[in-house]
Amino acid sequence: MMVNGVPCRPIRLAEGGGGVEVIDQRRLPHEFVVVPLEGLADAAAAIRDMWVRGAPLIGATAACGVALHMDRDPSDAGLGEAVAVLGATRPTAVNLRWALEDMRARLAPLAPAARAAAAWTRAAAVCEEDVAINRAIGEHGLALIAAIAARKAGPVNILTHCNAGWLATVDWGTATAPIYLARERGIALHVWVDETRPRNQGAHLTAWELAAAGVPHRLVVDNAGGHLMQRGLVDMVIVGTDRTTAAGDVCNKIGTYLKALAARDCGVPFYVALPSPTIDWTLADGLSGIPIEERAGREVTHVQGRAADGAVTEVRICPDATAAANPAFDVTPARLVTALITERGVCPATAGGLAGLFPERAAVR
Repeated sequence: MMVNGVPCRPIRLAEGGGGVEVIDQRRLPHEFVVVPLEGLADAAAAIRDMWVRGAPLIGATAACGVALHMDRDPSDAGLGEAVAVLGATRPTAVNLRWALEDMRARLAPLAPAARAAAAWTRAAAVCEEDVAINRAIGEHGLALIAAIAARKAGPVNILTHCNAGWLATVDWGTATAPIYLARERGIALHVWVDETRPRNQGAHLTAWELAAAGVPHRLVVDNAGGHLMQRGLVDMVIVGTDRTTAAGDVCNKIGTYLKALAARDCGVPFYVALPSPTIDWTLADGLSGIPIEERAGREVTHVQGRAADGAVTEVRICPDATAAANPAFDVTPARLVTALITERGVCPATAGGLAGLFPERAAVR
């Protein structure tokens, strides 16, 4: 995607490997800052402290983190350390585990002297595969938007939650890929952007992306979604996912479940954009099987923004004596999901639906 007319990705590998740069997403939308990852500790910090976020980008960053460490210590112990350190950063997104298992499986059989080059080659491939997957999701989701556009006057109104845009992936995004393609094809649309408390990824990131791409959008508080649906102002909901079970339960940013409930009550189709690396084929029940990350209470008790003097600052919004709980994700049961949009097509949110598109994975469960 473009930033100020220049092609940009949230993670960039140096030509031939050996270096990684990422957009520090904590600074958006007020500052655009690109920082280098110097080694394993930086890669782990980038994931844990959310310089990067979004399941696909977490996986890509983890692959690059392994490659960075192989430059320094390609031994068996070094490979084990990289996988352990990165694997402990965030528990919910399955792409992290997928990327680390993939890297370990490919590197472990090699002689240590061959691991660094192989790691960089595979890390670059993980990134390019993600771009292709998201573009394909966009094409399949585009057909859903086009079908709505064909039967109504005026723009297609889409509600999304959190940031499932190109900042959450290597490019295109998941939930936003159909939106960007629809914009390119000349389909009139408008996006309702949930602010997505507590970290405000909708307000900080999705709104920034859509503004840069020239996509008409308006920011709303999280609790406005149901009201908009009741008034007939939402034609479809598209969200991303951090982990989806083999039976179609979807774990995504906290608040997604409430949007799905409102959509079901109002008869609004609720779609989940689903890259296949986010499917956890080992799980059937999302409510009991997916670990829900509990983040620091400070993310709830404080907000960050730009003051009138232009300075970016943080303020407390509750009494000093008030503690906060901060579950980062919730699980939307498959019964509330209209369909899953994958790189191989659109399917019901069921075990049979996913198995039909990915028979090679379902067969080895």
